[in-house]
Amino acid sequence: QVQLVESGGGLVQAGGSLRLSCAASGRTFSTYDMGWFRQAPGKEREFVAAIKWNGGTTYYAGSVKGRFTISRDNAESTVNLQMNSLKPEDTAVYYCAARATRGTVRGGMAVRDMDYWGEGTLVTVSS
Repeated sequence: QVQLVESGGGLVQAGGSLRLSCAASGRTFSTYDMGWFRQAPGKEREFVAAIKWNGGTTYYAGSVKGRFTISRDNAESTVNLQMNSLKPEDTAVYYCAARATRGTVRGGMAVRDMDYWGEGTLVTVSS
């Protein structure tokens, strides 16, 4: 079992920045690829960013590439999402998720492939 707890969400104006964090506990964090997903009201959950177990490879959805940065600290069992130049369309509940490491994260990760999920943190971007 892996427990994931997100933090850092909040209300920000368009153009602003937020940094989300996800703290993991339980099984060895470094054996998991990690991802961030988001779900806007009335929409399906979608992939945002992914990072391999060793931090060596990252991948981003086209809508956030160049604005968001995913990183991880295996010693601290945390994964972060730095979000810059936020837009109103980034408004959503953001979820941290883990999957036992396998394959590549290039091309993203599917919701159905993730093994563990956090409860989510709400990000609201005002115009």
